[in-house]
Amino acid sequence: MKLTKNFKRSEFECKDGTPMTENQLKNIQELAKNLQVLRDALDKPINITNAYRSRSHNQAIGGSKFSQHVLGKAADIYVEGYTPKELAKVIEGLIKDEKMSEGGIGIYSNNNFVHYDIRGTKARWNG
Repeated sequence: MKLTKNFKRSEFECKDGTPMTENQLKNIQELAKNLQVLRDALDKPINITNAYRSRSHNQAIGGSKFSQHVLGKAADIYVEGYTPKELAKVIEGLIKDEKMSEGGIGIYSNNNFVHYDIRGTKARWNG
């Protein structure tokens, strides 16, 4: 199932195979729309390493008890040619310009990815 012109539902599925609820899928669709804005701005593919997580999978990998991934509102991403810090800066600019939804941005330089979520309030951290 295609969510946007460049993103498929399969890219956002839980790694343990747990299906999304209707509400989680709705959140994933909104998240994909925001990531499409980023992809269009960069004109480069966005690699999703992690998106929706079931509660059990989230717990198994040591995720936060209140993880936005469990709600289907978060993705861990990387883009070839961009450091996590550079990618986060691009997302910040798109949020400032009201092209992407406000939410969480976590920079994980050691693992080479950025966490982005659509929680609706500003949250920033380094992992």
